[in-house]
Amino acid sequence: MIRKIKKIIVFILIIVLKCFLANAQEYKPTWESLDKRPVPEWFKDAKFGIFITWGVYSVPSYAPKGQYAEWYQYWLQTGAFNGAVAKYHKRVFGDETCYDLAKHFKAELYDPDEWVKLFERSGAKYVIPVAKHHDGYCWWPNKYTEQAWGFPWTAADIGPQRDLLGDLFNALHKTSLKAGVYFSWYEWFNPLYKSNPEKYALQYAIPQAKDLIERYKPDVFWTDGDWEQSDTTWHSTEFLNWLYNESSVKNEIVTYDRYGKGIRFKHGSVYTPEYQPDMEFGDHYFEESRGIGFSYSNNKMEDAWDYNSPQILVLLLSDIVSRGGNLLLDIGPDASGKIPPIMQERLLQIGDWLKINGKAIYNTRKWIRPCQWSIGRKDYKPKRTEGDFKANGGFMLKLTIDPDPGYAVKECFFTVNPGTKEVFAILPKWPDNNRFTIKDMQLKPGTIIRLLETNETLKWKQIGKDVILTFPAFAPNKYKSQYAYALSIQ
Repeated sequence: MIRKIKKIIVFILIIVLKCFLANAQEYKPTWESLDKRPVPEWFKDAKFGIFITWGVYSVPSYAPKGQYAEWYQYWLQTGAFNGAVAKYHKRVFGDETCYDLAKHFKAELYDPDEWVKLFERSGAKYVIPVAKHHDGYCWWPNKYTEQAWGFPWTAADIGPQRDLLGDLFNALHKTSLKAGVYFSWYEWFNPLYKSNPEKYALQYAIPQAKDLIERYKPDVFWTDGDWEQSDTTWHSTEFLNWLYNESSVKNEIVTYDRYGKGIRFKHGSVYTPEYQPDMEFGDHYFEESRGIGFSYSNNKMEDAWDYNSPQILVLLLSDIVSRGGNLLLDIGPDASGKIPPIMQERLLQIGDWLKINGKAIYNTRKWIRPCQWSIGRKDYKPKRTEGDFKANGGFMLKLTIDPDPGYAVKECFFTVNPGTKEVFAILPKWPDNNRFTIKDMQLKPGTIIRLLETNETLKWKQIGKDVILTFPAFAPNKYKSQYAYALSIQ
């Protein structure tokens, strides 16, 4: 008995030692070392997150179509777009400055518990509020803004007079949703930044970031506003070395690649394409972010047709996941804290689809090929004109169900569950004549192919290198997936 107890104790000690070694400080302040840190598996399983861009800029909620309304102060103070923003501001707000607008940002309808209920129903697995954008206004109380600006520039001091971030985190922590934060390194008009960027980084931005992380312990730290200065000026490797080795969230926090001029898509953890759906990253994990319309924050100039349809959003999600990434979809509440109904509707529509087909999305990884192409040219590129396909996502329809003459389409997207080896095929439309061919797939006898929505088993036969599937006749009252149809192959 004593010998058995000793063996158990030794076994436990070995496990504890392994855990200790796994969590020991192992990263050095060099990109060579930091780039070796793996992306936490929970993030790869999650696939779908919600971005929230909300702040003082939500008071005017204005930018020309195809532009970011959260950049309102910058557009105003630089005279952008032939002074269009300045003219609007003068007409609506008179001589008030952007700092004066903070008193109009009251968040009187902000109900984080209701927000979180919506996020849960959307099928998202993590939420990232913009805790500080480039204007420097903070969702959370901290001492640093007053030191740099000469006045407190936080939601706790001016405007809502509450800890917007803490209230949202409290609501998120009641659920299984992960809670992250977005943090801008630079601030457009911060006097310390304008006079001495490195001093600003060391005495303001980095201490402020550490305060944010240690106080709220986010699961995700989404950085931005890095591009004007080098990673040396930002002391990025030293900061990440602290984050990975010493911070209270060192083991599970997700980070990105926006850590200095020339660093994006080269170093850092998760890559961050933004309205760049045609970029390829090989095996490097990425997260595509975009708005439901174009602007991240609420823009009153956008109309209903500027918002992506639920079909486009589901196809975007399927395409991104098949290529080995996550979709971070943004919403922009108004100044009162109300999420616009059209944004609520889109989230609910995505959630309805994920309730049926989520198994083909969550906990999956990139398969041996992301998709199957039809015959035709595969070099279609989305238009880059502002307010066109870049804004409304119409390129996704061109790549799937509505190609231009001579161009191929993605007939289905593939994903795989690495644990069960279950392969999934997501079809953008119900196949013509109820027949579909999966090319270059060899199946073993006894393989079962099911329609996820109804669990119906589909008939199939192997003909050479291809698998020919027979679908049941389409019945609108029976099949509710509507935007895309997922199959399980196992």
